[in-house]
Amino acid sequence: MAMQRLFLRRLSSGARNRGLSRLAEAEAFPREENAAVLPKIPPFDYSPPPYTGPRAAEILGKRSEFLSPSLFHFYKNPLNIVDGKMQYLFDEDGHRYLDAFGGIATVCCGHCHPEVIEAIINQTKRLQHSTVLYLNHAIADFAEELASKLPGDLKVVFFTNSGTEANELALMIARLYTGCHDIISLRNAYHGNAAATMGATAQCNWKFNVIQSGVHHALNPDQYRGVFGSDGEKYAKDVQEIIDFGTSGQVAAFISEAIQGVGGILELAPGYLPAVYKTIKKAGGLCIADEVQAGFARTGSHFWGFEAHGVVPDMVTMAKGIGNGIPIGAVVTTPEIAQVLTRRSYFNTFGGNPVCTAGGHAVLKVLEKEKLQENAHVVGSYLKDRLKALQEKHEIIGDVRGRGLMLGVELVTDRQQKTPAKAEILRVMELMKDMGVLVGKGGFYGNVFRITPPLCFTREDSDFFADVMDIALSKL
Repeated sequence: MAMQRLFLRRLSSGARNRGLSRLAEAEAFPREENAAVLPKIPPFDYSPPPYTGPRAAEILGKRSEFLSPSLFHFYKNPLNIVDGKMQYLFDEDGHRYLDAFGGIATVCCGHCHPEVIEAIINQTKRLQHSTVLYLNHAIADFAEELASKLPGDLKVVFFTNSGTEANELALMIARLYTGCHDIISLRNAYHGNAAATMGATAQCNWKFNVIQSGVHHALNPDQYRGVFGSDGEKYAKDVQEIIDFGTSGQVAAFISEAIQGVGGILELAPGYLPAVYKTIKKAGGLCIADEVQAGFARTGSHFWGFEAHGVVPDMVTMAKGIGNGIPIGAVVTTPEIAQVLTRRSYFNTFGGNPVCTAGGHAVLKVLEKEKLQENAHVVGSYLKDRLKALQEKHEIIGDVRGRGLMLGVELVTDRQQKTPAKAEILRVMELMKDMGVLVGKGGFYGNVFRITPPLCFTREDSDFFADVMDIALSKL
């Protein structure tokens, strides 16, 4: 650890993270015969102001005393992140890290993007909050622009504060519209941690022993571990059987992500969604696309994850990337379906807050202006190829998957048995952090790297990420 700390000190000194001297490399990680030269973090023309606030140990002490014990953190010695700029984060000592997690697929434009910050500040100076009971152009302008990004008749927007709230509202709308209670979701799914969304979530890791009624969990079209491989239509037959044997024959809705995020960056098998949407329609149900993580250009090939499957849902839920870190979510649906909420009063105090919607509107403008969807496709494809090459080199990599800048790398101790490498992934994460890369993990077994960086990620960043992962894996 002393050598690793020395490595970080060297990394941030001199020309601010523009590379290591050969001496620093040798001191940080003693080189073995034929060992690769340590990768250098790409140059970046920004130095954060000196940090004079509380140190990590003090913050951790307060967190332990005053915050919920349910909170957890990465790394044996958790990082105190105090500054961020685009695809990089800085700790209390000014050390720079490549952020390959993006605040859990949330930071899409980049940390503290100047145009998003400007929109937030300007709106805050004029009006921080009033209520949707009065008129304000910020919410209407953003809703109009957001609706223009969606296909068909998806043009009515309900703003919320999070993805959980958005999914919770969508499930209630479906039940009201159809008059049915039964919801079908997928095993391994994650849709939130409130009442209805916890029911739709299908991993015991995230479910408490509370009442969760009316939800059926269908066979997951998992192309890596699933019984039918990549044959989406075979998985889809399970949904029909659930309807036939587990319901009255009518359902309220089917909800799914196109790429399961918390579930380990699992892209649904081809042909699955078209077949299931057809089945759900016959049963009188609505189709809900959860785009909380895959939406807002992250997948590169499309603006929304569901578009890659050639389907048009009845409702789309979103959050995370919608605000680049601002707490905002939304449900978008058709005018006909939206009418069900007029049967009673539906209200959300902070949903559509002028500051949040002004920031969200700026995000859409930046995504288009800087061509970040195209960048996610080009850079994401390049990074995936680099990761595939690592798979050929390292037996511990069982699968590389995803699209755009929503990629997953699953570690296994046995490729044939697909035994999850739970301990090994923690070791690799620590080593990567010590070399200047932050990455997430997930999947039911906790053995999948979740690579969801800001969409301004570059090829140079990709090379640095892949080279660091290569060295870390080599040290197992």
